Amino acid sequence: MYHKSVLLEESIAALAIRPGGIYVDATYGGGGHARAILDQMQGGKLVAFDQDEEAILNRIDDPRLVMVNNNFRFLRNFLKLHHASPVDGILADLGISSHQIDQPDRGFSTRFDGVLDMRMDRKKKQTAKDIVNHYSEENLGNLFFSYGEIRNARKLASRIVEARKIKPVETTGALKEIANTCAERGKEFKYQAQIFQALRIEVNEEMDALREFLKQAAQALKPQGRLVVIAYHSLEDKLVKNYFRSGNFEGTVEKDFYGNVLAPLKVITRRAIVPADREIEDNSRSRSAKLRVAEKF
Repeated sequence: MYHKSVLLEESIAALAIRPGGIYVDATYGGGGHARAILDQMQGGKLVAFDQDEEAILNRIDDPRLVMVNNNFRFLRNFLKLHHASPVDGILADLGISSHQIDQPDRGFSTRFDGVLDMRMDRKKKQTAKDIVNHYSEENLGNLFFSYGEIRNARKLASRIVEARKIKPVETTGALKEIANTCAERGKEFKYQAQIFQALRIEVNEEMDALREFLKQAAQALKPQGRLVVIAYHSLEDKLVKNYFRSGNFEGTVEKDFYGNVLAPLKVITRRAIVPADREIEDNSRSRSAKLRVAEKF
């Protein structure tokens, strides 16, 4: 299996699919969410995005499906290209696919020893290896603190810089060895995961892409159209929550003269929907997922 879709029933229900509508699966992956959307559509069109070329090989044979091999940050351009705007609903599962995690040569997982790559789009030039070996100590420290939420980020950055003076840090195994000298005893795995998260976010420009996507998604929706987003870590979930609530990423609510909130979306889920215990038991990678839903005014 390429990938097991997270919160599948909940996310499809949240889209409130309309017969003959136009929908977007912003993160196609293994096609699980896309297939479920198509199953509930009657006619209509589904535009699916994925920047990983390998995901495109999972294309569902359905004339209603339009595949876009690119990042969802270019949502507006491709919807216009395919005459698919405005849309009735957009779904984005921000998690990395199981297929990517389970491939040692992609460098996403702490479980394997492989090259430090972490590119979701292999056409991009910069890899995690480039960052680890060429960023300044200050920039590495800022990166690990901001995107990995690592408290002793500067210590870690210093250890990496010292290690690369002797020999380039080129593999996940080599990076883990350095990480373990800075991690709290018994919490090495969590520490490694935080480092890998920070590098993956930086390599793929994930936070910038998410900001661009959210703005364009709000503009692309029809009135009463739904935007459904599944996030997996606090950084991206905070962006989603703030934008849904206020129309900006700082979460600052602005109101007009009559007290109406000046935001393009109405929050449907006051609290994030999380996987049930049964789903977590069946798919442990779903445990950190948070689903939020908003609707276009």
